[in-house]
Amino acid sequence: MTDKKTVVIGGGLAGVEAANQLSKRGVKVTLYEMKPCKFSPAHKNENLGELVCSNSLKAARLGSAAGMLKAEMRLFGSVCLDAADVAQVPAGGALAVDRDVFSKLITQTIENDENITLIREEITEIPDADVVIIAAGPLMSEALAEKVAELCGKSFLSFYDAAAPIVTADSIDMENAFTQSRYDRGGEDDYINCPLNKEEYESFYEELINAESAELHSFDKRKDVYEGCMPIEVLASRGKDAMRYGPLKPVGLTNPKTGHRPWANLQLRKENKDGTMYNLVGFQTNLKFPEQKRVFSMFPALKNAEFVRYGVMHRNTFLNSPGLLSYDFSMLKKPNIYFAGQISGVEGYMESAASGILAGYNAARRLFGEEPIKLPKITMLGALSQYISDESVKSFQPMGAAIGLVEPLGETIKDKKERYERIAQRSLDYYKSIDF
Repeated sequence: MTDKKTVVIGGGLAGVEAANQLSKRGVKVTLYEMKPCKFSPAHKNENLGELVCSNSLKAARLGSAAGMLKAEMRLFGSVCLDAADVAQVPAGGALAVDRDVFSKLITQTIENDENITLIREEITEIPDADVVIIAAGPLMSEALAEKVAELCGKSFLSFYDAAAPIVTADSIDMENAFTQSRYDRGGEDDYINCPLNKEEYESFYEELINAESAELHSFDKRKDVYEGCMPIEVLASRGKDAMRYGPLKPVGLTNPKTGHRPWANLQLRKENKDGTMYNLVGFQTNLKFPEQKRVFSMFPALKNAEFVRYGVMHRNTFLNSPGLLSYDFSMLKKPNIYFAGQISGVEGYMESAASGILAGYNAARRLFGEEPIKLPKITMLGALSQYISDESVKSFQPMGAAIGLVEPLGETIKDKKERYERIAQRSLDYYKSIDF
């Protein structure tokens, strides 16, 4: 136990993981969350760990970048994955959750932790403490953002995030849809597929690229769009077939009504455990709400769709981390201050949570006079942490979990599945040497 003052700012995925890691190691933590006193432009739920863009936490299988990262996080004891296991909804080979259940479980865990004091108020100054972990997210309040900008002495970089629409299950026309997971991975009813023939696709394409987008807020305006969460209308503008190689790709699917692969196909994924709501996978958008209804209803399966929520677009901000942050997510010039979450330069739900785990774990070590742990690049967490701190990276962009970041095996294995599984197992073998 230590009596040193420790503060975590932000109750998102990174913040709750950081606080949890500190608590597990006997550190008293004050966790600040500005909701419900103040909400960002994208957040609506007062609970901690709110998911905004999607309810999917990506692939679950070990032999994948996302699955490898989750396996590593579980070794540290992830509060987010514990909640996800309970809040899980069917999603083929992915780990998807009921958002409300997920965030409620995380909130309950944090509120019931005797080592964590949760304070609901906006932080406008960086606290004077032995350890500060800034996990306020890319949509932090303007007052705090100004202080962070002063602290870092570097310009912020921003990109857009866009959330996909959600429709009610009973409004989907199943006469024009079919259930199947891509390549039959997962349960046969995990996804509802909305096929288009060539003529239907071309009509949809023309209406989409000519549809009216919503006017952006001043803080959202930017000339380019981040590739990792691209609005469907922006993707469509890159060429008539761009969507057929993206969210509307028909590969791995066979329409039982025709016996053939669709020309194009939209997948719908369960949004909640009860299966009463489905989100349009990959259809993040900034179209005006009436335009979303008009254009997306051109899918025969969605001709009578009832939209529970329309897509929205919002700002995300991240630091130019190389040269600013160390491999343990602490500042090079002020090592008692850490950043975690998307603002640190990682991209994705689990990546954000994982950065919080590593920041909290190493912050605890610092408080007890121990050296921070530098995970090797044979681990996904190590590869990510070293990427965001690699000063040789010149045109820095947020990075999610990717096998390409991890150190190669050093032997040739042609079978991709086997190769990825070997890489993941090598990582797990390494962690056996760590005293958690």
